[in-house]
Amino acid sequence: MPNLHELKNARPVAPLKLVVLNSASDLGSKVNKYLIKFRKKMNNVYNNDPAFQGYSEPNYLLNFSTPRFNSGEGKAVLNETVRGKDLFIMVDVCNHSLTYKMNGYINRMSPDNHYQELKRVIAATNGKAHRINVIMPYLYEGRQHRRTGRESLDCAYAFEELTEMGVSNFITFDAHDPRIQNAAPLSGFDNFTAHYQFTRALLASVNDLVLDKDHIIVISPDEGAMERAIYFSSVLGADTGLFYKRRDYSTIVNGKNPIVAHEFLGNDIEGKDIIIVDDIISSGESMVDTARQLKAMKAKRVFICATFGLFTNGLEEFDKAFAEGVFEKLFTTNLCYRPPELLKKPYYIEADMSNFLASIIDFMNHDLSMENVSTPTEKIQNILELYNDGTVIDEK
Repeated sequence: MPNLHELKNARPVAPLKLVVLNSASDLGSKVNKYLIKFRKKMNNVYNNDPAFQGYSEPNYLLNFSTPRFNSGEGKAVLNETVRGKDLFIMVDVCNHSLTYKMNGYINRMSPDNHYQELKRVIAATNGKAHRINVIMPYLYEGRQHRRTGRESLDCAYAFEELTEMGVSNFITFDAHDPRIQNAAPLSGFDNFTAHYQFTRALLASVNDLVLDKDHIIVISPDEGAMERAIYFSSVLGADTGLFYKRRDYSTIVNGKNPIVAHEFLGNDIEGKDIIIVDDIISSGESMVDTARQLKAMKAKRVFICATFGLFTNGLEEFDKAFAEGVFEKLFTTNLCYRPPELLKKPYYIEADMSNFLASIIDFMNHDLSMENVSTPTEKIQNILELYNDGTVIDEK
């Protein structure tokens, strides 16, 4: 937890409760454990202060359920009071492992189902809770962030709808386009990144990186990820490159214009380690193709970092590419559902975000500036200094 003196000098706005939907149960459980552990240590400061009643609890998880009728219709049921609580509702709209019954058939939950379940929980708690905050790491409909032709603006509409339902603060990570907050400019919208967690995971798993412009290049696989790559390369002291996607705009395949070719813009990469950074791995075809081209250009090693690993086409392409030496390691966060088989892969490394998310929740519960947790530059520089001095970095 960063800047502990800030927390010691501030009071919570209301007693904290985590409302963790089934889709985010693994991440929510870890966040709950971090909050219990941290606040237990801090509790001796506030033992006799009535303003901190309920500050240290054995459990912050709200007891609730979201049952469904045989017709597939659902509802949210609260099994304990939320009156006067500061609620943080966590949902993972990408968790396709969950199912429900409808007319005797088993259906997998889609992002639309998860979003509807989130709204049910908000509807059940609104008018009773002191404040409602939504934590949606993968932004629902985030890739439908702009209109091209006769299309719907799903992402902006969803954010506007949630604010109209009474959501005070909206927390997401690596939004595909954070400008969707303009749909409700008077509401709280915080967009965090995983730069520090990726840096730590990379340094913990690779012990022979030379962190300078002569040995490392940070690559953006497309124009949209360029800002992310520039920041990452700046704090690492590395060079930057870009792959430009040439698309066929005359046709649409699987809802998007197919990529015709990748064109590289940047300095010579021969003999250098490459770090590819992006927000989403969807099917993974584009990412693997980028890695293959980098190896064909005589890159030394390729490391892939993506905040959200969806792997909509499975892992076969990544297995094949790894076996061929196309890339060394694949890093994603645990902010969204990951198939169990991914966790067993020899090339996969998790960047754990649960401690960071617990920090965000704690600072927001105290109404403290998010700058305390959202600016990782100093932390990255400190860990780079330790790494360059020969210190072994652990993953957490």
